[in-house]
Amino acid sequence: MAEWIDVAAESELTPGERKVIETEIGPIAVFNLDGEYFAIADICTHDGGELASGKCEGDQIICPRHGARFCIRDGRALTPPAYEDIETFSVQLQNGVIQVDIDD
Repeated sequence: MAEWIDVAAESELTPGERKVIETEIGPIAVFNLDGEYFAIADICTHDGGELASGKCEGDQIICPRHGARFCIRDGRALTPPAYEDIETFSVQLQNGVIQVDIDD
């Protein structure tokens, strides 16, 4: 069953921005990629470090610690030293509020 939690008002997360939220299942990074919203676990599968402060290039996030790249859209690990994908979460826009399903 879905458990939607509020992230931010749509106006607070403009294209190119990201926001990290703390949840009962851990930190989740929410991204606005050209008006589309995506959410990933904010934990690198290579060493457990956070990801959201890394550089974004297109739809990729680059781990700030060791340079592993992940696809923000689907969580795929794209380059070493990470080989495991990161968890993704469904995102919806409800009455102008961005929400993430933490029970995905």
